[in-house]
Amino acid sequence: MLDPSTWRPARLPADMKPQLVVVVDTEEEFDWSKPHLRSETGVQSIRTQERAHKIFEKFGLKPTYLCDYPVAHQEDGYKPLRDLYESGACDIGTHLHPWVNPPHYEKVTPGNTYPGNLPAGLEREKLKIVTEEIAKNFGLQPTMYRAGRYGVGPATTNALVALGYEIDTSVVPRTDFRPQYGPDFRHCGTQPYWFGPGGKLLEIPLSVDFVGLMHGAGQSLYGALTGRIGMTLRLPGIFARSRLLERIRLSPEGISLEELKRLTDAMLASGHRIFGFTYHSPSLDPGRTPYVTSEPELKSFLDTFERYFDYFFTAAGGEASTLREIGKRLSDQRDRKAA
Repeated sequence: MLDPSTWRPARLPADMKPQLVVVVDTEEEFDWSKPHLRSETGVQSIRTQERAHKIFEKFGLKPTYLCDYPVAHQEDGYKPLRDLYESGACDIGTHLHPWVNPPHYEKVTPGNTYPGNLPAGLEREKLKIVTEEIAKNFGLQPTMYRAGRYGVGPATTNALVALGYEIDTSVVPRTDFRPQYGPDFRHCGTQPYWFGPGGKLLEIPLSVDFVGLMHGAGQSLYGALTGRIGMTLRLPGIFARSRLLERIRLSPEGISLEELKRLTDAMLASGHRIFGFTYHSPSLDPGRTPYVTSEPELKSFLDTFERYFDYFFTAAGGEASTLREIGKRLSDQRDRKAA
């Protein structure tokens, strides 16, 4: 998954318009400012997910909820989403937070919160258990996955293959999580690719890229800007305000509408056609994440959804899609090329 020599680019249909998918990291509530605890498994915020659905329906969007174990295991977590799924309003996949996903053989340390850092057998067993929980409580076999904290590792691919997964969306392009004990994605681009045995697994990376006049030097320059001296001098903010260089993720969490538009324009100009709008489920319940702490902030948060979607489907000429639909289109395209 992380070795470019094993990748094969996924060829997009020539007539594909810009596609927008909504992907939600669907998880328990916990204090983002403190170390992770096994005891934090509340899922009361899941009932608030419907707050975004009037907006999704307006634009013909069907979000994919990637559910972790506390959500898939507890009725307060899975029932609201199962109702949405059975009505055709969403799709369901898998998310893995190892510290709240049995079996609990490992200590909860910063490094162990990334599932790919665990021993191969333990990572696979945790993924197997949450997969079975989703199958039991949603009545479907999940085939789409995102590692908690984007923490893929050397054994993740084999675990996904063994458990019947078809799509991974854990890769965060242009980003190095090694200072926090996570993976290094700096060499990963924004375009989808096939990987794994026989090239049958599809990677759909998060929509993250460098934007600005110096975007071509982004990878080397951004590392210097975010180093100790650069942070002391507040260089990332200076370069962003000067429109020289900024790294933007397609998410409403801490990112303005204008930033989302700049990212989209830049990625469209570089030939990008698959855009993933992503956020964390607890953000729809004020006070659960740092991004939404009050009802006024929630109103602004959802307003960003609506205004960005309107921009994407009008100014950018885009279409609504889902991870599953994108996977089928790219699979069909691959099979036609092979025939």
